[in-house]
Amino acid sequence: MTITGAVVLFAVLWFLVLFVLLPLGVRTQGEAGRVEPGTPASAPAEAGLAAKLRLATAVAAALWVVIAAVILSGAVGISDLDWTGRRGPPPADGRDG
Repeated sequence: MTITGAVVLFAVLWFLVLFVLLPLGVRTQGEAGRVEPGTPASAPAEAGLAAKLRLATAVAAALWVVIAAVILSGAVGISDLDWTGRRGPPPADGRDG
C-alpha cells in the first residue's frame, strides 16, 4: 500500500464513520422547546459535533489499522475479490497485482 493509498483509505473511513455518527444523539430544536425563527423544528439544537469528530477519528484509526494490516499481510488480494473471473488467473510470479 502506498502512502497515497493509506491516506485515501483513512479519509474514506473517516467520512464514512462521521456520516454514521452524525444523526446519533442529536437533540432537535422542537425537542428542546425553542425553535429559532427561520429554521425548521427538526434542525439540531445541540449536535455535539466536536465529540463526534473525535470519536470518528478514533474509530476510523482503529478500522484503518485493521484494514491496512489485512492489505499489507497479503491475506486478501485483488484476485480474491474478482468474482466474475474477468482478471484471469494470477500471475506466475505469485504477486497479486
